[in-house]
Amino acid sequence: MIEIEFEEPSKSKCLCCGKTSTTLTRFVYQDNSAFAVYYAKFTDGHEEKIVNAIIGLGVWGEHGAKELRHGFALNIWQNETNWQISIIDKQDSPWSDLELFGEILNRDAALSHKNIKDVFHITDHIVTEDSEVLNYFLSK
Repeated sequence: MIEIEFEEPSKSKCLCCGKTSTTLTRFVYQDNSAFAVYYAKFTDGHEEKIVNAIIGLGVWGEHGAKELRHGFALNIWQNETNWQISIIDKQDSPWSDLELFGEILNRDAALSHKNIKDVFHITDHIVTEDSEVLNYFLSK
């Protein structure tokens, strides 16, 4: 069973337009153990409603060296009927220089990684449980 710990959002100004950007930090637990961390970022008023996100999977806690983790960069959006998730290359992520999540994988490596199913399982929870993400997509 997955549970998400929701930290308070961080607000800033978008560098391209000056509108409000929101950054989220979330801690994911599986069976009461640290399992993943994700960051998500979106900007109110952008023409395209897209959430940029990165999910870090691997070993966390005192024995969790960054060499034991991998980062999966992705975008989340909606079409008329469904949520859409796209794994993206490292350089297309706002967190391309992030070291905390270990090696950030490019799209091809991420899609063939043994834990890609866990990434998509977490995104299922993001689009059903993260009220900040849901409210962003509901706003006009």
